[in-house]
Amino acid sequence: MGSPKGVYENPEGSDMIFPAGELNPGANKNFQVDPVSSQVATSKELKEQVEAVKKEKEAMEKEREKKDAAQKLKSAFIISGVIVAVIGAIFAVAKKLRET
Repeated sequence: MGSPKGVYENPEGSDMIFPAGELNPGANKNFQVDPVSSQVATSKELKEQVEAVKKEKEAMEKEREKKDAAQKLKSAFIISGVIVAVIGAIFAVAKKLRET
């Protein structure tokens, strides 16, 4: 089934449907940006960035708190070990003094 004569034909008679070049040469290529929607998009991106930074800071703070808790526990064990060693040394010296 063919198309009506002359509708899709080039004047030269070739099979090319569109002429070389642009389809709409008069179309505007410089698109104008809506300033309101641009500001909304920018503010939304900034809010997302701020939230991401806050989440990262919170994660770092939690990690720091974990490390601090572990460090405090470690220090407590070391201090209590030193105290036990000193008390043991005092009892050993006291026992030696009683024997003599």
